Amino acid sequence: MRNILSLLIVLLLLAACRANQEPSPTAVPTQPALVQITSAPTIVLTATAVPPTPTPTPTATSKPTTLPTATFTPMPAYPLYAGPPLNRSDIGIQMHIQQVNLMPLMDHVQALDVGWVKTQVSWKLYQPYPDQYSADRLAELDAFVEAANARDIAVMLNVAKAPEWSRPTTELDGPPTEYAHFQQFMQFLAERYQGRVAAYELWNESNLKREWNGSPLNAADTVALMKAGADGVRAVDANAILISGAPATTGINDYVAAIDDRVYLRQMLDAGVGDFVDVIGVHPYGAGNPPESSASDAESSVPSHNNHPSFFFKDTLDEYAAILAEYGVEKELWATEFGWGSFDGLLNKEGTPVPPPKGVEYMSYLDEWQQAEYILAAYEMAHERDSVGPLILWNLNFGPILGTQFAESGYSVLRLDESVRPSYLALQHAAKQ
Repeated sequence: MRNILSLLIVLLLLAACRANQEPSPTAVPTQPALVQITSAPTIVLTATAVPPTPTPTPTATSKPTTLPTATFTPMPAYPLYAGPPLNRSDIGIQMHIQQVNLMPLMDHVQALDVGWVKTQVSWKLYQPYPDQYSADRLAELDAFVEAANARDIAVMLNVAKAPEWSRPTTELDGPPTEYAHFQQFMQFLAERYQGRVAAYELWNESNLKREWNGSPLNAADTVALMKAGADGVRAVDANAILISGAPATTGINDYVAAIDDRVYLRQMLDAGVGDFVDVIGVHPYGAGNPPESSASDAESSVPSHNNHPSFFFKDTLDEYAAILAEYGVEKELWATEFGWGSFDGLLNKEGTPVPPPKGVEYMSYLDEWQQAEYILAAYEMAHERDSVGPLILWNLNFGPILGTQFAESGYSVLRLDESVRPSYLALQHAAKQ
């Protein structure tokens, strides 16, 4: 019995030793999973998880959009004005107000931060019959004046274009046969807008046949008409500023299509225009010439409209001032229209660029950027001249109204789709006081 027990103990010890030397079959499938986990990349990284002194993450390969905004300053989409702050009271713009959505346009005028807004009162639209005024046109004008006053912007009205019933011909535009009719209309306007319209410009570019048709071109007749209009205003408003209607700068002196504007100004002064107006109107357009250039320069930067002082902004201002000094007339020059036209960036209804209309090919010499630069430079030049008062930029909104078939659109600071041009933005951001 003892021997049998001893044998059983020996057999049990041998079985235990074998179990320690040979793995159990059930352990085999779990071993690969342990190997996969311990060989994962995270375990490899932790092998070097105690690095030297930490360093910042490099930014050289970062995308530009992730860079701090302080490291990138975008260039503006307009020329920057670098001159002395301009007087807001010396800056203005002209706009068209008939059959438009007025308030958004007045918001543009306010955004430009100008001190003046001007519109032309086409007399024939406002008084279509001798004893009748147009309620629709007067309502538009009322709204315009009210909106400008509410925005602290002074109003200038240019009054021209006699009604057909008052003229000897219906062709083109021109003066009335009886100047008393003009006096009555100006008195009507001045009474309606007393204290709300700051200035009246009496007629427009009467040295041109298209503005003075039905009567021979004659500066003395123009002055007589202006005097009648001035008397009408003064009868009810002693404080309104009266501006002589500016002649057009054409370079033509044939006494049929036009009289040269310098010649015409002298004739106006001879006829006594300085005796009853407060300031002298001038339209110093520059064609395609830079504002600081002159007809006397040895070389011109443009291929046409470069051979007459009438095509140069600087020459017109300087020569008008010299003529006034010659006549002893101590009155400011107010540029009731000025500007440079460019068809750059203007597209027709099909979205295609178009050249300027015939006769104003010089608008192709300037791109939109240069147009804006010239306008800023002109305001700075005028700011430095004691002889020059406000400059009224031509124009705000003729582009959206007229399209690419008309030259007026080249001067507009709004494109045909009503987007703003660099000239708009440059004027808007120019320093003013």
